[in-house]
Amino acid sequence: MRPHVAVDAVARPRFGHAQVWVESPLQLLSAVEAHGAGLLGRTSTIYPRGGGTMLDATLQTLMAQAPDGISFANPSRNPPLPGTSAADRWVVGDAYSGKVQRTLLGPLGPGELIIIDDGLATLGLLKALVSDDPIPLIRPRSQAGATRRALGLASWWRLRALARASRLLVFTALPIEHDVAKKFRALGGNLEGHSFEWLATQPVGEPIHEPTIAIGSALAADGLIRIKPYLRWLSELTEEGPVAYFPHRRETADFLHELDAHPLISVRKHTIPIEMRLRSLRRGQVVRALPSTALPSLRLLLGTTGVRIIGKPVPEPWWKPTASPQLRTHLSSSLELNG
Repeated sequence: MRPHVAVDAVARPRFGHAQVWVESPLQLLSAVEAHGAGLLGRTSTIYPRGGGTMLDATLQTLMAQAPDGISFANPSRNPPLPGTSAADRWVVGDAYSGKVQRTLLGPLGPGELIIIDDGLATLGLLKALVSDDPIPLIRPRSQAGATRRALGLASWWRLRALARASRLLVFTALPIEHDVAKKFRALGGNLEGHSFEWLATQPVGEPIHEPTIAIGSALAADGLIRIKPYLRWLSELTEEGPVAYFPHRRETADFLHELDAHPLISVRKHTIPIEMRLRSLRRGQVVRALPSTALPSLRLLLGTTGVRIIGKPVPEPWWKPTASPQLRTHLSSSLELNG
């Protein structure tokens, strides 16, 4: 049984207007889901961060099919300032972003802050906010100096204060541990779950015929695991037949060129989030991946179709010394999440 937070804790549909800042394709999809679920208001303006090719591709796709009430601002390098807005809600995805944190510490005009999905960071944020001891909101791999840690700590206090005032809502498709959800609600925060209900109503556009689908990982590109054993594992997957490989946005062109040279591996181009691309899969096909938040998301979307979703733990010899035991545990936690 899925250990998820209860839905409909907040009455829907809600009125008013939401101002939304998104920095990744998953955040953009989550924003559309939140609006479609009636949580943002009758109208929502989405402000995409500029400079991301994959975000641009998702934006173009969603602009053509977004629910009524959503408008899109021009891409920008900086989030809109909530203190100068008449919006009722300010919506962000990455609470660990320095840009978001600096904005958050200024005047917060909207009555409520909503945090939408940004992968494992969402789960880490909730655990940090329910901690009895202050925890600077800094990414696990960050080598933060004193100033950055001070900003992360001030953001922890700010979000805790918003939760206590019932002005903080987290909207996620990821399963939340019961104790974490209970403590967050006791703090005063609101939790809302979803299962990509809006996405499930959209047409499926990308046919995928290979029996095995491999989801790319950033672990090698980020210098956390060794590339050669990862390549060997992907090659071994072809023993079951042709493989369609969907790269992570941070994988290098050289790595993908080497992978694409394999006669049974087809490397697909970067386009839109994997949750949007793999909806055409059917019974008998298999999705394989190293630890990834796409695993629980795809289990939500494909759980009743007969498609198998298999996560592979990273073998100990694959890890590089740059990956601390704490970081390894954090990154591997997605293998235990069931949508």
